[in-house]
Order: sequence, then C-alpha cells, then structure tokens
Amino acid sequence: MTTIDRRTALAGAVATLGGSLVSGPVRARSSTPDGRAPNAQAGAIPGAPAGQPGTETPMRAPVINFLGGFANPNLEVDAQLDPQSAAAKLPDLPQAKVDARALADVRQSGLTAVNLTLGYVAGPMDPFEFTVRDIGRWDRLIREHPQALRKVYTAADITAAQAQGQLGVIYGFQNAVQLGGDLDRVELFADLGVRIIQLTYNPANPLGAGSMADKAGAVNTGLTDFGRQAVERLQAARIIVDLSHSGEKTCLDALAVAKGPITISHTGCRALCDLPRNKTDAELRGVAQGGGVVGIYFMPFLVPDGHPKAEDVVRHIEHALDVCGEDHVAIGTDGEVTGIDDLDRYRAVLRKEILARRAAGISATGEGEDTYPFVVDLRGPGQFTRLADLLSKRGHKAARIDKILGGNVLRCARDVWGS
Repeated sequence: MTTIDRRTALAGAVATLGGSLVSGPVRARSSTPDGRAPNAQAGAIPGAPAGQPGTETPMRAPVINFLGGFANPNLEVDAQLDPQSAAAKLPDLPQAKVDARALADVRQSGLTAVNLTLGYVAGPMDPFEFTVRDIGRWDRLIREHPQALRKVYTAADITAAQAQGQLGVIYGFQNAVQLGGDLDRVELFADLGVRIIQLTYNPANPLGAGSMADKAGAVNTGLTDFGRQAVERLQAARIIVDLSHSGEKTCLDALAVAKGPITISHTGCRALCDLPRNKTDAELRGVAQGGGVVGIYFMPFLVPDGHPKAEDVVRHIEHALDVCGEDHVAIGTDGEVTGIDDLDRYRAVLRKEILARRAAGISATGEGEDTYPFVVDLRGPGQFTRLADLLSKRGHKAARIDKILGGNVLRCARDVWGS
C-alpha cells in the first residue's frame, strides 16, 4: 500500500470529512503528459456531461497504475514533524492529502487511472463500518472535483477519463475481512462501486493465508472454504480478484478454483529476489494462463538490500514478460505520483511507520526503517515517462510498452467489468 494508506490503516479513529479539500479544479496540463506523444489542439467534446471538462487530451495509450495513490505525501511529513504547519491542521484522512499540487502532478504525469486502496486494511476499527465510511469520503472528494477525477465503474470510464483529461479512480480493497462472514456484502460493495478486492493482506484472515502468515506462527491453510466461496461470488459480481500479499498456497488455490481472470496488482518476481512479498514463477504463470495481469511494484522487495533502482524495476518487468508474456504484465507501483521532497526529513516519518506496522503485526520481510516504500530514481510525475524510456532503451517496442503501462489492465478490465 502507499505511504498514506499504510498510516491510515493503523489509525484508530474514524473522522468525518469536512470542507473542500482542494482549492478549485486543477487544469494544469503538460504539452506532452505521457512523454511520448504531444497533445492535439484541445476542442469541445460533443455531448460532454454537465460539470465535466470539455477538452480532449488524445494519448496513444492509457497509463494505468494497477495499485497506487494520488495524494501529496509531503503533507504527511509536514503534519508529523511540524505541529504548527497547515498540514498538521488537516483531518487525519488520506483524502485531506489530495491537494492542488497532487492533482497537478497527476495531470503532468500522464496517468489515466489508478487502483486506489480504500477501506479497511488493518487496525482496531470495525472493518465494515470503516470501509463504508471511507467509500463515502472518496465519493465526496470525486463529486467535488469532477474536472480532475472520475469514479471508474467500467472500462469505458477509463477511456472517458483519458479523453477528458481526468484521473480514473478505481476503488479497490487490500483486504477482504470487511466481508465478515456475509458474502452478500460482495454485491453491496459492488453496488458501491468497488471493482477490485484483494483476498488477504500480509497476515492470515478468514479467506486464506497472507504472505507473512507462516512468519506469524499461523498454519498456512491456503485458501479456506470461505475463501473459495468468496472467489466464486466476487467473480460472479464482476469484481476483479487480486492475489497480491497472499501466500503461495493461497494464490495457487485461488487460481485453481477461478472461472475467469485473476490478477496480482502489485508484486515482484521471487526468482529475482527471494522474499515472501514476491511471487513465484508458478503463481505468475498461473495468472497469465487464466487471462489475468501481473503488476510490478516500485518497492524495496525488488532487491535483497531493500534499495532498488529503476533498473531493478525493469529487471522484474522483463522476468515477468519472460514468464507471463507481454499481454499479462503491468505496473502497480504501490506509491504516489507526487514524490517526497526531502528524503532526510522523511526518514523520521518512515521509522515511525515501520515500527507501527511491526507492532500491528502487518509488516513484511524486506521492509525496514531505512528502506523507502518507493524507488528513489523512479518517483514524481516523470516516473511513467522514465520507465517507458528505460524499456525502450532495452529494445522493447512501443506497442509492448503501451501494454505494460496500461493496455493490459484495460483489456483485463473489459474482460471482467465489461466495456
């Protein structure tokens, strides 16, 4: 999960969102937002819905982050380190960290859509109540900023967001405990617009074992009977099943019972770095064989020392291409678009975050007080352009790069949600 989401997962209080969080719609536009193709002259879109932008932003292909965020993480740093700062007076909610800079950075980056983690991940709050409230808060933020944001229900919403210069916001969970024991909640969450549900976080839950379940002393049962029923209901409701964070047995069990595409939104390749959060070739191959997509993250788990560089992201993408084929690999950065401005200041915040995750029993092997939850030389609004350039220099053709940066996720979305 992103830096802001990780902290929110540990918060005990559920606050009420108040007031407008962004001072007006953001229209900042780079002449080449994706670093690949210049924009055509803007023109009116016939029949554009009321309140929607009336300009067109043609791009060769969408850029879709299969797991990430779009908050300004510097506000969190300021809030924690400077009690007198304006950031410290904001509500302790991820929506409050979506400011004008964050939305301008999204526009500059060329990002078309993002699978946004919302709802319960971990912590003492009631999972179901917290999740429903959080959905309401994100709904409100999107309603307040129709020029910049669009809630995604179908693949058509992603293409519409691209055409109209918006960010398509895909509602996703990184845990499924908010289902409780009631599978009727699958349809409830689908009706609320949730489009991706991850079965487990790092620990075990009633659906199955997470990637760190063995380390926590739990018996790795794989996918439980309830988990099997959940996969069936999720797929029937046209919700994408996400196996990120799951243990290997849980992942393989879910692939065995699936009747449609299953995904891993954010991971690395265990063949390159043997850590629990990374997926084995068998898991990667199973996702591809079922028509799903694997997203490669920009996280410390890519290398043993926890300090990956952009070239390591490329290595993991290329391994996934070798195992899965070019139609089944994507990016799921697990980070924000806006970069941290001052890494030295951020270290104090990171240390506190890691200690809190350990205390809550949700940390993973490979994360530490000195390992950033992002790739230092692949952050900020230029991260997608830079990755495309690196892949191009490695000899990958434009059509393949377009698939990796978003085309494959869009195809999978059409397959599951419909167009």
